[in-house]
Amino acid sequence: MGSSDHSGHEKVSGAKRRVASNVDEELEELALRARDGDAVALDDLLRRIQPEVLRRCSRFLPYRQDAEEACQDALLRVARKIDSFKGNSLFTTWLYTVVSNSARQTYRSMKRRAAEYPTEAERMPHQSDPRTTSVIAGSRIDLLEALDQLEKDRPNLVAPLVLRDLCQMDYNEIASELNLALGTVKSRIHQGRKHVRKSLTVS
Repeated sequence: MGSSDHSGHEKVSGAKRRVASNVDEELEELALRARDGDAVALDDLLRRIQPEVLRRCSRFLPYRQDAEEACQDALLRVARKIDSFKGNSLFTTWLYTVVSNSARQTYRSMKRRAAEYPTEAERMPHQSDPRTTSVIAGSRIDLLEALDQLEKDRPNLVAPLVLRDLCQMDYNEIASELNLALGTVKSRIHQGRKHVRKSLTVS
């Protein structure tokens, strides 16, 4: 029984390594050490991932200050929640989920601040604010707004869609991270895109 479990684990690990062909083994090892309580490893990990986290946040939030705010939030979440990283998926996969949550939370905070201090948004009335432009097809309706609406209507469609279209993760990797069948992942992404497209076409 133990040996069959072990070979099954080897198979799964191998699949994950094949899915992410450019795995940074050193980074993955650093993450495991940080998870196990190594404070020096955690500091090194945060330093190593900072540029990539900022780049990923910029995919959600093209306005630099917002991306930097989301990046800081994501790094703080990693530091606080690294012990919840189980290690049965790649650290980078776990990290992308943290980044997407931080970016969306930052967007919600930004909306609240804009509602409280409308003059901030009116400083440059003749310039288009990149925060109102979606990363999908340059739509004027914000993708993050559409995702918030999707979360209210069909919450189970959000994570697969975000991981695929914004984090650009492979379908197999998403299935592994969310513990879903591959067909379910593809179906949810397809449905999520349909809902989001509908929101993005609202004028």
